[in-house]
Amino acid sequence: MSVEQAVKRGRKKNRTEYIDYTLLVIIIILMAFGFVMLYSTSAYMATLKYGNSIYYLKKQMMAAGLGAVLGVFFLKVFDYHILDKFAMLIFGFANVACLAVNFIGTSSHGQSRWIYIGPISFQPSELAKMATIFMVASIVARKTKALRSFKNALKVLFMCLPLTAIIAYNNLSTAIIVIGIAGIMVFVASPEFKRFFLIILGGGAFAGIFVLLASGSYRMQRIQVWLHPENFTSDSSYQTLQGLYAIGSGGLFGKGLGESMQKLGFVPEAQNDMIFSIICEELGLFGAVCVILMYILLLWRLVLIATKAKDIFGSFVVIGIMAHMALQVILNIAVVTNTIPNTGITLPFISYGGTSIMFLVFEMFVALSVSKGLKLEEV
Repeated sequence: MSVEQAVKRGRKKNRTEYIDYTLLVIIIILMAFGFVMLYSTSAYMATLKYGNSIYYLKKQMMAAGLGAVLGVFFLKVFDYHILDKFAMLIFGFANVACLAVNFIGTSSHGQSRWIYIGPISFQPSELAKMATIFMVASIVARKTKALRSFKNALKVLFMCLPLTAIIAYNNLSTAIIVIGIAGIMVFVASPEFKRFFLIILGGGAFAGIFVLLASGSYRMQRIQVWLHPENFTSDSSYQTLQGLYAIGSGGLFGKGLGESMQKLGFVPEAQNDMIFSIICEELGLFGAVCVILMYILLLWRLVLIATKAKDIFGSFVVIGIMAHMALQVILNIAVVTNTIPNTGITLPFISYGGTSIMFLVFEMFVALSVSKGLKLEEV
């Protein structure tokens, strides 16, 4: 073999093995920051409840580690196209698991969302998000031209409605994420702006009428709390107000890491949906902006991978992952700042939630797998 041939083979090998290391670094930074903030936010309450200040952190790190192990194994052993072959099977399993949680699930705050397998808890609705991404990407890859028709695009959305309805029974916020992911992916495949805009208006009007008719429901109360949180004494208004106090008291640069007062039992379950308010209190507006910029960088890398992917399936898988991330970040921050009514949306990589971070980490490795075949100069 000549020297020139060896060099060419070496270049080809390097290009094949290349992954988007910028994306990997962003993920690591976000996760590391998330662990620090989770410990800072949860240590006090974990000590009171469990006598162990790292209780929540330990469980979060174990779940993230499991997601990373599965992700690395997938990245090294499989080609991401295997997800295309099993997309419908995964989607079907997600439907069954989400339906089963209504019968054998464990309740929390009046809602059944978890299935326990021995000592391990599992939230099927988190699997549903990923399953929806794979299913829609698989359909788009097979019927790209057909989906240019608005009618066919709607058919794909209708396929997601049964799963969305099953999830909405116990978890409306996750149902919104699932149908939102599907909607964004289908819109990219069939960008009929006017028609999709009319669908969004119609859906919003239907939701508004539904809430108004259900005047005695907790959903209507959440709307009222959102409009006038100071007039209510319910847990929802208390959480919202305490979160806003935390944000307001942080100022420009915050009180300092670990110095939050609101996390000492004032903000209920601060380590979950409301952790962004503690970030604002401890790190101030500056810290909050830095977190948002990290998410923007993450989405930017996903956009690059999606646009440079060498096949439609890989491109739409990454588009779905990007939609998942964007929706959760936007909705979580909107809830914490009382821009929209309170609903249970976690902040990716930062909020406490074992199933959530496990699947998020695995999704990131799927995106890295799509980037694996790209040339270095392309990314």
